[in-house]
Amino acid sequence: MTNKAIFGAGCFWGVEQMFKTANGVIETEVGYTGGHTENPTYEGVCRGDSGHIESVSVTYDTAKTTYKDLVKFFFEIHDFEQKNGQGLDIGSQYLSVIFYCDDEQKEVAEKVISELRAKGYDSATKLEKATKFWPAEEYHQDYYAKTGGSAYCHIWRKVF
Repeated sequence: MTNKAIFGAGCFWGVEQMFKTANGVIETEVGYTGGHTENPTYEGVCRGDSGHIESVSVTYDTAKTTYKDLVKFFFEIHDFEQKNGQGLDIGSQYLSVIFYCDDEQKEVAEKVISELRAKGYDSATKLEKATKFWPAEEYHQDYYAKTGGSAYCHIWRKVF
């Protein structure tokens, strides 16, 4: 059985690359979530005028991983305490956001954020009900595999 999760954690190239390494992940797709424009483009999202956030849709095998495990992994691959962007990518399109698909995902994400706060972290991550996920242009999909690059803007660090 499979399920989907949607995360925003800065530049979607690096987020996708990191999730491809996560246990149980079957497929990833980069795109745009949470905005007010139909058929958003990369240029419009980068300008910040579409209201969308660069995000990654993750399809995972529920027999190999849980949503909670993916949420924890999400927090370990970016600076969830940074406000208004990630690293040098500044703007609302690069915010740390968990787009929950149902009430169960929302509850899990809230509990993980509570765990972080209990550890002394000040999470800036927003929780938003998932809206339409718009796949990004084809040249953005599997970007690092296509270009031979690596996720320099995202690194894994132990938090949990």
